[in-house]
Amino acid sequence: MMKRTSSRQRVLPWRLLFLLTCVWQVTAQENHKPTVVRVDAANTLHKIPRSIFGTFLEPIGNSIYGGLWAQILQNPSLEANLWEAKQIADMVKNRPELARASGMALPLPWEPLDYAQGSRYAPEWDHPANSHQSLLLMALPDEQTGIRQKVYLPLRSTAKYVGSLYLKTLEGPKEVEVSIHKRNEKSEVLAAQVIHPSGSDWGRYEFELEVSRKQLMPLEAADFVIGASHGTRVLIDQVSLLPANHVEGMDPEMIAMARALRTPIMRFGGNFTSAYHWRDGIGLQDQRVSVLNTAWGMPEYNQFGTDEFLAFCRLIGAQPQIALNLGTGTPEEAAGWVKYVNSRWGDHRGGELWELGNELWGNFQVGYPTISGIAGRTKDFSTAVKQVDPRAQLIVTGADPDKFKDWNAAQLSNAPVTFQYLSTHFVVTTGEVVSKNPSPDFITKSTFALPIGIERHLQEMHEQFQHSPGRNSIKTAFTEWLFWAPDDTYPRYDNMGGAVAAGGFLNMLLRNSQIVPIADMTGIIEFGGIWKKRGQVYAVPAYWAFRMYSTADATRLVDTTVEGETYDVEQGSVRIPTIPKVPYLDVVASLNDSGNRLTLFCVNRDTSRDLQTDIKILGFAGAKPAVVHALSAESIYEKNDETAPEHILPHESYLDVNSDGFQYTFRHASVTVVALTRAGVH
Repeated sequence: MMKRTSSRQRVLPWRLLFLLTCVWQVTAQENHKPTVVRVDAANTLHKIPRSIFGTFLEPIGNSIYGGLWAQILQNPSLEANLWEAKQIADMVKNRPELARASGMALPLPWEPLDYAQGSRYAPEWDHPANSHQSLLLMALPDEQTGIRQKVYLPLRSTAKYVGSLYLKTLEGPKEVEVSIHKRNEKSEVLAAQVIHPSGSDWGRYEFELEVSRKQLMPLEAADFVIGASHGTRVLIDQVSLLPANHVEGMDPEMIAMARALRTPIMRFGGNFTSAYHWRDGIGLQDQRVSVLNTAWGMPEYNQFGTDEFLAFCRLIGAQPQIALNLGTGTPEEAAGWVKYVNSRWGDHRGGELWELGNELWGNFQVGYPTISGIAGRTKDFSTAVKQVDPRAQLIVTGADPDKFKDWNAAQLSNAPVTFQYLSTHFVVTTGEVVSKNPSPDFITKSTFALPIGIERHLQEMHEQFQHSPGRNSIKTAFTEWLFWAPDDTYPRYDNMGGAVAAGGFLNMLLRNSQIVPIADMTGIIEFGGIWKKRGQVYAVPAYWAFRMYSTADATRLVDTTVEGETYDVEQGSVRIPTIPKVPYLDVVASLNDSGNRLTLFCVNRDTSRDLQTDIKILGFAGAKPAVVHALSAESIYEKNDETAPEHILPHESYLDVNSDGFQYTFRHASVTVVALTRAGVH
């Protein structure tokens, strides 16, 4: 029999629970120290060089081809052997139909117009119009035969498309049709143009196509088709399809978003550098050869070369910073590139930033030098560059901030005139921690702490420079930084967690810009920057965080202290596992050159708590109101993508300020920039 319980007995446990909850809440509040930020605007620390807001471009993924470069087609020269085996396996896994197309002698990722027509295609290696091979199309006598490629058109940007292709008719009627179809719908033609090749040799033929949003929805796939009929046999090579609103071959939306970032430096480098030969990417584009990008196992079409890179820099207002090939390259080749760029850039007097190699300490670099040979190789390239450009500013390959001493010591054995900067990189896998079975919150806090750990290592790195005779003027160039993870279940470059990590990193750079005057975020296209998927251009949250910093009118660091809670990291990232005293709220303040604008850069690392903060300001009476730009989301795993391109954007608001400061509540896991104008300034 169930024992009866009186109403008094039933209520007491709930009352006790309520009382215990109240006690816990009070205790928790008491344990949370109030956060106080003190800004002394009268105490200027040092000038902030804008060069810390550099960015980085490399042909990896769809950053250039499929991204910035507006060419819609892949493998436009219809080549073989442009992808490594793993890339091909992944491509076929994602699109099984390509295995069948490849079996019909079609180069990836081209397909037949109609699989049922069988093998009507053959590669030809004898005198192609471009690169190594062309494709023979053999039309059936009674129906159109053709090749097609799955494409996504930037329909939000334009309805018009322009293109060209090389044709050489071997027999039959001289008639070829280019068209756009509904995906996998042979009979549903959205736009078409008939081309009549002339003569018996290769000719280049242009076309225009128009597809409206009434015909095809944005993000909907289509087929680009090249077809022939009536038994025509024709060779096809070097095909191009571009949106008609392209800007010198580049995506206009990406150009606009890159320009809005106001990045002062554009680095052209990365792992591809060690096998890249710059002469492959100059001259007439239709004659440039497609090759394998050995660093990333993907095609290098060489359509985006030196002149295109310099055009990109001009369009967005950035200075070039190019990494030279110290892997498979020679000092003479490097000197030739410097001379070529100087003849086409600026006042033609040289003096640009040049990087001698990329991550040469790693055996994944093609032709990497050993530590015993790096100083000599650096000297040889430095000498060759200085002979053609005595004003060149040289960055030599240094090691990462958590393992720099031996490698950097070897580089520092060179004469002081050899270089001005020693590079460092930090591309970290956020999910790799020492702790076993870590919670998501532990991984996040470990990630957010990394800029604090890096900051301490950078100070050690600078001390090594100072203790190297005659080299105390050497400074660090942080030419790559990125928070990476295999998927977005971790804080990484493309979600809100990546934006918070980026904000913390930028605060670290601001504080240390006297010893680290150059930095390049990875990268302006893809990773922490601008993306394109299915024809839609958008930016990830880290882009918006970076833009909040890079567009601020902030040039002079001022004394700032934060009195608030900290946390300790033990068994954190395998790169820097122990990081004590990490502030939850990280604040950096700066003035502009005229002294009438005070900007606070604020990062709340706490993943769950909004932090109410008392901000006290000395030496600057702010007018009402202050302008606030805040970037946040409910979860650090939220992100922008092609279906929700503006899900996370900075939110603008206005804040009343007193003569000595203000109060503000910083949202959990957020990046906030507060700009105050001096009272009396209009």
